[in-house]
Amino acid sequence: MATLTRWDPIRTLSRFQDEVNQLFDERLMLQPGESVGWTPAANIYEDEDGFQIAFELAGVEPKDVEVRFENGTLTIKGERELADLEKKENYHRIEIAYGTFTRSFSLPGSVDGEKIKAESKNGVLTVTVPTKPEAKPKTIQIKVS
Repeated sequence: MATLTRWDPIRTLSRFQDEVNQLFDERLMLQPGESVGWTPAANIYEDEDGFQIAFELAGVEPKDVEVRFENGTLTIKGERELADLEKKENYHRIEIAYGTFTRSFSLPGSVDGEKIKAESKNGVLTVTVPTKPEAKPKTIQIKVS
């Protein structure tokens, strides 16, 4: 006689999650000084004055970031270091991404590359990219005769 086993989706999902974690844990077994690299998240906002691009860079020193605008492309490069990795070999898990990163964005020809500004505050790098005055929309009044 066959026995019935009640299916428990939570337990099945939990086992699956454990297997996925194990795969990533093996990938993250790093030697001191190795880095996996990462990609910081970005939000892009446009208004009548231009663009604002905010990058999530918690734990990255502003001195370790380069912002460059060349041939219509805005590029940020930098590095987040995992502090004291050489001193602590008993990590059980490393989930905070670290290493070098690069993000590039093609911007329209209407931006004013000479007036780009970058500011870092509370782990967020905000790059302000204004548009040229002649590129801003202009409302034209219609004369009624």
